Amino acid sequence: MNDGVLIAKNLFRKKLRAILMIVSILIAFAIFGVLAAFERAFNAGQEVSEDDRLVVVNKINFTQPLPISYFNRIAAVPGVRQVTYANWFGGYYQDPKNFTIVMAVEPATYLDITASDFAYDGAMRERFERTRTGALVGRQLAAKWGWKVGDRIPISSSIFQQKDGSHSWEVEIVGVFDKNKPQVDTNFMLIRWDYFDETRSFGKDTIGWLILKTDSPAINDRVSETIDKMFENSFYETATDTEKAFNKAFMAQLGNVALIVTLVVGAAFVTILMIVGNTMVMAVRERTREIAVLKTLGFSGARVLRLVLGETLLLALIGGGIGIAIAAAITASMRDSLSTFVPNLEVGPGIVLSAVGLMVALGLATGLVPAWNAFRLKIADGMGRG
Repeated sequence: MNDGVLIAKNLFRKKLRAILMIVSILIAFAIFGVLAAFERAFNAGQEVSEDDRLVVVNKINFTQPLPISYFNRIAAVPGVRQVTYANWFGGYYQDPKNFTIVMAVEPATYLDITASDFAYDGAMRERFERTRTGALVGRQLAAKWGWKVGDRIPISSSIFQQKDGSHSWEVEIVGVFDKNKPQVDTNFMLIRWDYFDETRSFGKDTIGWLILKTDSPAINDRVSETIDKMFENSFYETATDTEKAFNKAFMAQLGNVALIVTLVVGAAFVTILMIVGNTMVMAVRERTREIAVLKTLGFSGARVLRLVLGETLLLALIGGGIGIAIAAAITASMRDSLSTFVPNLEVGPGIVLSAVGLMVALGLATGLVPAWNAFRLKIADGMGRG
């Protein structure tokens, strides 16, 4: 009988106790896996950002508009290489429950600035630029609804309405674009800003935000300061920052996900540490005579220590492994329904590796005290206990 068999036998000698400890551990790791997947998905948008891209929004709040006239004025600022603009549409398809990310953009400049993120071929660009009601759809969104090039579909807005009172805009899909980076999301639609602007009933000649590229990331601060000073004390003051900072601020509206993960997972692991650690101390104490017999038979203190630590490590790996598998199943089941808000939701390799590290740490932490007690136990003391 080798040490592995001894470890497994000792762990499951009281099956109910072992099962309860495994369940408590798997719950902690299931929570960790799901929350970590959400955190990674939230942060993925920040990784898409380019160092030389800046975003200009209304100083009050990015939900407030800016005049379209700012486009040409910002384009003339020294150090600005390219500039484009966009407007949030607040879209949904067929039913308000089917929320769809739709942005009204200036075709040529927007496609130029986002060329490093998304794949647009020449023919697609040309059709979008010449088709007044044209729309470009991301691969994920097109697959979700079964849309294809040539389809004419109604897209409704929960914010805007047309001059005739309708909340629906009919668009023609002129292209389906892909992503150039693995972390990029393609679960959205682009429509033409000019078509949107001339048909909406309010907010005419305004935009939501501007995106610009500078000649070099080194001059970002100077360009930002110049733009904000240009519109200082106007009716529409601006706040200019890097695209990464803008994305971070946008996601912050949903709460500090990293802090939530840390607090929830930390509380769960401290609780599990106390429960499992205390249980293992009692379990080893119950086997005092057996440990003394093992030492009488020639088992060294170090070997006994390894057996006890192996038991807690096996317990943590079984519970943690099942927990992470459950987390992967949960995120997979939610991926499609939450793809609009949290794209690329999954328990990836990085999360699994982190979980394995936590399993090892948990196993060592809960087993250290009982293993040390077993290591120090003297044969005479062990045999003399009732």
